[in-house]
Amino acid sequence: MAGLKIGISRRNIFRKLAIFFMILGPGIITGSVDNDAGGITTYSVAGALYGYGLIWTLIPSFIVLVVIQEMNARMGIVTGKGLADLIRENAGIKITFLIFIGLLLSGIGNTTTEFAGVAGSMEVFGVSKYISVPVVAVLVWILVVKGTYKIAERIFLIFSLSLLAYVVSAIMGKPDWGAIGSAIVHPKMEISTKSMAMVIGLVGTTIAPWMQFYMQSSVIEKGLKMKNYKYTLADIIVGCVVTVVVAFFIMVACASTLHPNGIVINEAKDAALSLKPLAGNLASQVFAFGLFIASIFSATILPLATAFFVCEAFGFEAGLDKKWDEAQEFYILYTGILVISAIIILVPNAPLIKISLWSQVINGILLPVVLISMMILINKKKIMGSYINGSTSNIIGWSAVIILALLSLALIVLPFFNR
Repeated sequence: MAGLKIGISRRNIFRKLAIFFMILGPGIITGSVDNDAGGITTYSVAGALYGYGLIWTLIPSFIVLVVIQEMNARMGIVTGKGLADLIRENAGIKITFLIFIGLLLSGIGNTTTEFAGVAGSMEVFGVSKYISVPVVAVLVWILVVKGTYKIAERIFLIFSLSLLAYVVSAIMGKPDWGAIGSAIVHPKMEISTKSMAMVIGLVGTTIAPWMQFYMQSSVIEKGLKMKNYKYTLADIIVGCVVTVVVAFFIMVACASTLHPNGIVINEAKDAALSLKPLAGNLASQVFAFGLFIASIFSATILPLATAFFVCEAFGFEAGLDKKWDEAQEFYILYTGILVISAIIILVPNAPLIKISLWSQVINGILLPVVLISMMILINKKKIMGSYINGSTSNIIGWSAVIILALLSLALIVLPFFNR
């Protein structure tokens, strides 16, 4: 009898694991894209400038990421509609148009930054950007336009796992684990405009406007229902853990090597090159490989997310499982963003830093608008029925919105004090 119970228990565990692996995807992919070229640069600069001192910021970042993504997933599962659809239906076409023009410009700027990451990482291996960028752009286009959602999702999950290369790079830097533990348990921060801007950058890079739309669209694309909710939540938590772990090891890699030697960097490629004389050629190449994978991954997802939410907002067909003739506007928009972003990178002396900064400013302006819209929608019974937020979710959700809005405002205002 006891053996029968154990057998049934094991079958239940395997059944639950099978369901989880079938549902796995939206949470991990959305979270992993967070560690894009811009995110890697932010974490690298923080480690190089402040050592282990700002690693504690990853804890509040993790909490905010889980809360926001859970609400997105729940809204997508319950309504079967994307966030863009819901905003258009409830806010009207004029407000929707203004929001999505901003998001489109931001999407082009962000995708350009990802191709800059492709170019920079491949230059570490001696490959010219005039080869790497066009080749990656074509491969990314083929994956999205000629593939299916299932194929794309599996490749995206492999990309997510590849980001763990940063664990290897960090360990090769021989970090001081005792100092790391102390920095997390007893967080400290110097009060200055520079350090505040760095904290804002670290927390702010965790949440971006496009993420809310992509998460909701991918849940719908996968056909998830409320009976799958607990598995979807597990997917989100695993994704957030992977995101923060990767960010942690990027900061550790730079904090244990660049910071003690007073090496200042401006972009992720600089970190990879600076690691070579300090932690060896392999550590440098592993770091560059991580940047390359992250950049390809994000150069695929960011224009895809932009095409998704713009088409949803204006009622056009969208989806990876639809053929070109069925979703012409979706694929034309995706192709256009990809081509424009790649061309900008190939232009000699293109103002890449300005493009990156302005896309960040647009993100900062749009983020509070998107999050407030989301919080209003998820509390409407006519939309969510019995699945509206409870009081605890609202307290956590609105607190996250207020904090992120203040951080976004500070991110826009602080540069004026540095002049």
